[in-house]
Amino acid sequence: MDDLAKVLVVFIVVGLPTVLIFGQPLIRRWMDHREKRLEIERQMAAEKAAQYAAHNERLEQRVRVLERIVTDKGLEVSDEIERLRDKPLN
Repeated sequence: MDDLAKVLVVFIVVGLPTVLIFGQPLIRRWMDHREKRLEIERQMAAEKAAQYAAHNERLEQRVRVLERIVTDKGLEVSDEIERLRDKPLN
């Protein structure tokens, strides 16, 4: 066997198992960190989606009120607008 083959055999027999044994905790730690980061990102996305949903709901309520004001011919528009301005949003 030539020198390169001997070095390759030694690496496969000794080096590769050593790298795998000592590298496993580092890989596990990296994977745990990645999972935690993804979980935080998921929570942030869920929170942002909830905020958007609440905001959309408020906008839809306001549009319904405006539609009612425009389509209801029996009310005076300016009086209705003034009453709605004084009303709390929620």
